[in-house]
Amino acid sequence: MTNYSLKGFIPRPINRDFASERRRYQGIPTLEVLPSGRMLAVYYAGELPHEGPGNYVVLACSDDRGLSWSEIQVVAPVEKDERAFDPVLWLDPIGRLWWIWSQCVTQGVHDIFDGRNGVWAAVCKNPDASTLKWSRPRRLAEGVQMCKPALMADGTWVFPVALWNYWPEKVAPEFKTLARSNLLLSRDQGKSFTLVPGPDVPERVFDEHMFIEHPDGSWEVFARTAYGIGKSSSADQGKTWSRGCDSGLGGPSSRFVLSRLRSGKLLLINNETPQLLPGEKRKGWVRQKLIAWLSDDEGASWYGRLVFETRDNVSYPDMAEGKDGFLYVIYDRERSSYGEILIARFTEADVAAGTFITPGCYSGLIVTAYPMMLK
Repeated sequence: MTNYSLKGFIPRPINRDFASERRRYQGIPTLEVLPSGRMLAVYYAGELPHEGPGNYVVLACSDDRGLSWSEIQVVAPVEKDERAFDPVLWLDPIGRLWWIWSQCVTQGVHDIFDGRNGVWAAVCKNPDASTLKWSRPRRLAEGVQMCKPALMADGTWVFPVALWNYWPEKVAPEFKTLARSNLLLSRDQGKSFTLVPGPDVPERVFDEHMFIEHPDGSWEVFARTAYGIGKSSSADQGKTWSRGCDSGLGGPSSRFVLSRLRSGKLLLINNETPQLLPGEKRKGWVRQKLIAWLSDDEGASWYGRLVFETRDNVSYPDMAEGKDGFLYVIYDRERSSYGEILIARFTEADVAAGTFITPGCYSGLIVTAYPMMLK
């Protein structure tokens, strides 16, 4: 019987046990930008050259607009057969910072799923403080959350949580109905949550889904799939879902961003979609380039195509919209060999133009990397 991790790890100051010199794996980042301009980044790491036991989540801070960073806190397991992973940072509408992560018990050096996992969160009421203080961690749901919460028109918070179905034999019978791209809703500013079972999009891979509410009140969920990005919609607030299908948005089966900006436009950030050769299946592609698009018509069409990162093995973008009008995108590169966590900054105007036209734009700003890469 699986020993599920039901006790939350506690955010604590970082020490030499988690020094970057000891890391052989680093990536899967997330970012928030406070109204003050303070920037906070989270990513996870480990001493194995791949995901597995002992993974821990690092919080880094910058008070000079990203020019320099300090790693300040960590969420880490106590037992060697546990892991903390897949983090999310989110600044909620009342100014509190949520640090969300997943954790599980592992059965071997390559194991990353205990059949249940768990989404945990701690909240900081004053993220501009010199020392960040966190609430006691809460277990929010079964599974994993890999993307930021979304806000509905009526103020409801929507946390996209998923119980992986990649290894269905590991999922206990009592959890099999939860093996979907689910939605965790809060109508009281995070005091309580209601789970809405989401769609089961065909060929979904680790979900990493994002939620969009359209002006007509319909919902749409976009999930990572073997063929790129799949989608499903609901006209009755999640009671029923359409049969999942290919969204046509492409990509190499990796995390993407699809979210609503303050302007009302939709932003899509995805890797380039390689051209298929005759007989080639849609899997095993290199995650190359990162590209941003905009939509003014609820995703019916997209324009702009800003290629803000041109290298290979770049992936897992997360976006935060700053009060300064910039869109900040964090992503990783070469998790095992370089361990680079990088940031790009641009505006909607840059995306629409398909090139950097706004003073102050940049790409490839390094948050952290393995020490040999910083020499």
